[in-house]
This record gives sequence, C-alpha cells and structure tokens, in this order.
Amino acid sequence: MLKDKNLYYVGGVVRDEFLGKESVDTDFCYEGNAIDFSKNLNVIKENPDFGTVRVLYEGSEIDIASTRTETYPKKGHLPLVKNIGCSLKDDLKRRDYTINAMAKRTTDGEIVDYFEGQKDIKNKTLRVLHDESFIDDPTRIIRGLKFSVRFGFELDNHTKKLQEDYLNNVNYDMSYFRLKKELVETFNLNKQEAFDKFIEQKMYRLLGNNQPEIIKKIKIEKYLKDKSAENIWLIYMSFFNLENLPLTKAEKRILEWADKLEKQKVNHNTPNDSIIINEIRRENG
Repeated sequence: MLKDKNLYYVGGVVRDEFLGKESVDTDFCYEGNAIDFSKNLNVIKENPDFGTVRVLYEGSEIDIASTRTETYPKKGHLPLVKNIGCSLKDDLKRRDYTINAMAKRTTDGEIVDYFEGQKDIKNKTLRVLHDESFIDDPTRIIRGLKFSVRFGFELDNHTKKLQEDYLNNVNYDMSYFRLKKELVETFNLNKQEAFDKFIEQKMYRLLGNNQPEIIKKIKIEKYLKDKSAENIWLIYMSFFNLENLPLTKAEKRILEWADKLEKQKVNHNTPNDSIIINEIRRENG
C-alpha cells in the first residue's frame, strides 16, 4: 500500500476500524498538495481546483485529496475550496461529525484525533464540530440520521439543540440533489427505523413545513417489497407541499403523477413508484 509520512487514511475508514467494521470506502488525505506529491506516480486524473488526484498504484486506483479548508458563501450549497495544502487539523475540522474527523498515518499507524472522536465512538455519540454546521450544510442532519441507524449512535445534547434550532428555521434554498442522495442511502439501511426517526425528530421539515397527519400512519415496509429506497423519496414528495421549493423537473413530474393518480384508476401501465404512492394515499386518505 502507498505510504508517506504526510499521507493519511481519513474519515469513515478510521471510524470503522475503531468500530470493528469493514469500511466500504478508503479515503486518503495528503497534508500538503496531493497533486505535487503524486507527480512521480502513475496519475490517471487530477483536479487542481479541488486539490484531488487519482493514481494507479500496484494495480489499484487510489483517490488522494489535499488538505484544504472550505467556506460556504451560499449556505446549504456546495462549499468553495480554499487553502489547499493547509494543516491536517484545519482540514479535519471542516467535516461533519467528530467520529469522521480522525486520521491515521499510513507509515506508522499513528491516530490523529484532535476532536475526541474516539471518545464519542466509545460513548456512541454524534457531535458536530462547530455551531454553524447544519446552517452550512443541512444534509448533515440526514447524515446524522444515517449514522444513528447504522451504528446506534445518538446526538449529544448540544448537537440535538442545534438540529432542533435549524429545523425550526430551515433555509429552503439548498441542494435537494444532495439531500435526496443522503435520504436514499439512509433508508437503504433500515427503512422503518429511519422513517420513524425522520418523523419523530421533525426532519421532514427539510422538505416542507406541512406535515399531514396521514404520514404518521405509514408503515413503509409494506409498500417497499422491491426494497427500493428511491421510492421513499417519491413518497415524501407526494405528501409534502413543496411547490415553493427549488424542485428538479423530474421531482415536479412526480408531484403531477401523484395528483393525476388520485383522479383515475391505477392500471398496469402505471409506473411502480406511482402505484405505491397512490395505494398509500387511497388506504390512508
């Protein structure tokens, strides 16, 4: 494996090692400029604007990111990359939760843990790294739900208060593509548990303030025999008043399908996701 004193395993792979779990992805971070570091390697692709590079090493493709800081000039949207080659500590403190803000040096296995991520793992606690975390990126709320379902962790009291404050004053000018991605990943883990927490903790407010009483009755496993988490997003879209949100064309079509299906009999040519939506509305409506 590629090694250097400034090259670190970072994020989820370090967390999962402490949890004794196999990690899906292995992320590398270079303290400094990763592109400069890789100049003598077999480079496949590089992105100077983000300080990232992909190399071929011993038959495997490896993505390496430079240490960097980020700013959120437009809250809820993708950040701007700054200070490529910054200190490892500055890079780690831009991350979502302390359990994902640890690094492990590739040469000697030294663990770098500036924010007590190991302690939070031991206590099964989810804690953000700063008070503006959810304001900068509200998708971190769904990421917290994902980690809660996956690992059985819970928000610490201060993080819970920050989440509640944000959900009481949501900025609806956000990236819904990223929100959908996090929701789909989360509900692929445990659909009913994730759905119940999504409602109980009022995370539905990320999609709109109107929560119909009907949604409390839904036992979604019944409608997801194909185990498609994509359908859960469609269900949410059909129950919330999202007319004022920046929807994609596809999402707007989903709303139109749901409205039409209320007025006509479902036939065999109706898309499967629309059948699910219509069935739920008919049974509970």
